[in-house]
This record gives sequence, C-alpha cells and structure tokens, in this order.
Amino acid sequence: MNKTSKTPFQKVQMSRDVRRKKPKDFVEEIFKHYTQLHGDRATGDDKTINGGVALLDNKPVTIIFQNRGKNLKENLLYNYGMASPSGYRKAMRLMKQAEKFHRPIICFVDTPGAACDMESENFGQASVIANSIRTMIKLSVPTLTIITSEGGSGGALGLSSSDKLFMLENAVFSVISPEGYSAIVWKDSTKASLAANELKLTAQDLYERELIDGIISETKEGLEANFSVVCQDIKKMLISNIRELSKLDKSKLLKNRYKKYYSFGEYL
Repeated sequence: MNKTSKTPFQKVQMSRDVRRKKPKDFVEEIFKHYTQLHGDRATGDDKTINGGVALLDNKPVTIIFQNRGKNLKENLLYNYGMASPSGYRKAMRLMKQAEKFHRPIICFVDTPGAACDMESENFGQASVIANSIRTMIKLSVPTLTIITSEGGSGGALGLSSSDKLFMLENAVFSVISPEGYSAIVWKDSTKASLAANELKLTAQDLYERELIDGIISETKEGLEANFSVVCQDIKKMLISNIRELSKLDKSKLLKNRYKKYYSFGEYL
C-alpha cells in the first residue's frame, strides 16, 4: 500500500482513462485456459458482464468480470461498462454453478454503474442487483473481488459482496460519481473535484475505514508500464487468499462473511 500525491479526482480521471488496462486484460494475463460461458437462461447474453471457468495455479476457478471498451466501437458494444439485468442474472448463474462444483469465485470490477435505461428498469434492474448481492453473501465457496478501475454504485456492488475485496492503488469505489454528487448537493456539476474529496472514494480512504481488505500497488512506473508485474502480485494474492479461505468449513466461511458486512459503518 502506497500513499500517493494524486488527488481523489485525479484518481477518478485515471480510473476512467480508456488507455488503462481493463478486466479482460487481467484475466488473459493471470489465468490459463479461460473458457467463456454465455447467457442468463432467461432473456439473453449481456455483453458487459463476461464469465466462465479458468485455471489458477492449475486449479479451476470461476471468473466474472465487467467489460470496458478501449475505443468507441468497443464502448458501444459493452454499453460503456454498464450491465443490464441479463448481465447480473448471468453472473448469478455462474456463481451458483461454481458453488455446485466447489470452485472459488473471482470477480473483476470496472463500471461507472449499472445500466439505467428504460428497458433495464422495466426488467427489474434494482431487484436483480439486490439478488446478486444476496447470492454472493450466501455462497458456500470462497469469493474474491478486485476493483481494477472504477467501482460505481450498485453496478459494482452486484459483484463486490465477497469474502475479500481488493482495489488497485489508483482505483475508486463510490456510491455515486463525483459529478452526480456535485449536481445533487450543490446543483453544480463543475464542483466534481470537491465532491471527490468528500466522497472518500479512493482505495486509501476505504482501506483506512476497513471497507476493503487490501490495496494492490501499481508500481512507481504505473499500471501500464509494469502490467505483468502487477498481475504476478495479484496472482500470488489470489492463490494465498483462496488457500486460506478454502481451509474454512461452510459455516465458518458464512459466519465470517456475515460478520464482515454487518460491521460496516461501525467506524462512524
């Protein structure tokens, strides 16, 4: 964990940079033999949330991640990282499948928030996200989530209610965007920088408040310059945490998870 001189809003801007590595890049670098699984078995196959089975340290795991585009064409395909209800239903299907076959679950989060268009609302977006959170809380297998860039509101929470939650050094995680906060509180979206300070959305802020379990360093040269090094650190961290969590029986795993989330807010 490193303290940096970057302001919270600078980190918000870094997290949104189209040149920043996306969850798919981490999956391709860290895991072997990733096999994507499609569809929610209800309404379709959301392009924003991907998932499947892969090998980590030669052991099978389930991976669920959010797609973000590196150009306009990809952003349109992935709806700028905002998943529909179909995406979260797909995620829940993969979670339950992982539980059936006793596979740990690893999620990579990068989203400004869930899709909020009329169609998504008509198909029960809020209810589906709530069910996704509930599903994660009740799983009997180890679960880990890494926020790689932007963790926005319920769109991120749907994949973040895990045993262990980590953030990259320059990632952010917040209930609302700084622009949204600024527009609501001050009726002025240009005060986003001030809003970012008040939201306490950086990895360092959240770690100090015991809302996340650790910060992954991006190295002095930056994430893109030393991507393979960062991925090796993540891989070691995942293997170590899965090994420790796998030693717990189901009742202990659930008890620890419930205790973790019921304790949120005690620092106030």
